[in-house]
Amino acid sequence: MKDKFLKFISNPKYIFGIYFLVSALSAIAKYRGGPEKYNNYMIFKNVFTNTLAQKNIYLLYPDVHFDSNHYGILFSLLIAPFAILPDWLGIILWNIANTFVFVYAIHKLPFSNPKKAFFAWLCLQEFITAAVSLQFNIALTGLLMLSAVYIYERKETQSAISILIGFFVKLYGIAGLSSFFFIKNKWKFILSFLGFGILFLILPMLISSPHFGLQSYADWFQSLSEKNAANQVLGNRQDYSLMGIVRRISGHADISNLVFLLPGMAVFALPYLRIKQYKNLSFQLMILASTLLFIVLFSSGSESPTFIIAVAGVMIWFIMQKERSLLIIGLLIFVIILTCFSFSDLFPQFIKDNYIMKYSLKALPCCIVWFRIIYELLTKDFEKDYQLD
Repeated sequence: MKDKFLKFISNPKYIFGIYFLVSALSAIAKYRGGPEKYNNYMIFKNVFTNTLAQKNIYLLYPDVHFDSNHYGILFSLLIAPFAILPDWLGIILWNIANTFVFVYAIHKLPFSNPKKAFFAWLCLQEFITAAVSLQFNIALTGLLMLSAVYIYERKETQSAISILIGFFVKLYGIAGLSSFFFIKNKWKFILSFLGFGILFLILPMLISSPHFGLQSYADWFQSLSEKNAANQVLGNRQDYSLMGIVRRISGHADISNLVFLLPGMAVFALPYLRIKQYKNLSFQLMILASTLLFIVLFSSGSESPTFIIAVAGVMIWFIMQKERSLLIIGLLIFVIILTCFSFSDLFPQFIKDNYIMKYSLKALPCCIVWFRIIYELLTKDFEKDYQLD
């Protein structure tokens, strides 16, 4: 029995199957709850229909959905194959498609099959949180991981495409450039990046118009600026970030993001001084882990479903540890309990409302892990101190 259990949990195909099952069941549950429950999908669908009608995709449309869209106009093409289907089918396939990108990225990681399975098991709870929200974060996490893996595989064009899809949908994708210094054929990457960047810029105009497309990019900038200002409010369900923790504990919602971003970017960049470590794949993957955490911890737009990105970074860091000390294991448990299960029934509602949400504590374990990753990036020998197999 024990051997069968170990064989089950160490085989990626079983946990991958669970991921697809969860994505489908989450979508079905949302659909059965009515349009109010799958409001995010209605927003996404409306991006396509409004682009076709050349109507501002960032305005409120209360007759169709509440809240507004914050994705780029390229998203209109990504959601199109699902938007033209009946809602019940479109929602299911949309969630499955997002899951496929994430699962494929895990499959491509340079780990052994048992480690890939372990990675997926550890991400499962946060994946469920994201799948229930029907958001793009699951696919975005996969795209960011693929952008780094493709560079290792010397597939520069595929890496550029992965980065650009994420960027043109949610801006976070540009963080994939954190692996730029590891590229062997930089000119191939740069030309691919420019070529596909122009293509992705133009493509939405084919189903609308050049004027509408260009205006949509200007509207997108305005929308994100307004959203950033709205996120910096004490006690809401946004700003689960390093900035959010400081702002909410101090009680000063007016502290600028730049106070954190500038020193944060400087700390993030310090490991790049270790040029001799660039050749080690484990160093490259640790940079990826740092990147996945950074973009969540230094964004005022981070909410609970966004943390699939950060948790994936935590798991890459943990999987690579050659010697798992009590500190390393303790940090992992801290992340699983307070980050992954912070809004589950594991915590009483009183704790969730008055501590976890009020002080953005969901982000706290990931903050600590990120600083630990920076320490390792600055001090460890990545040829000897880490293992991938």
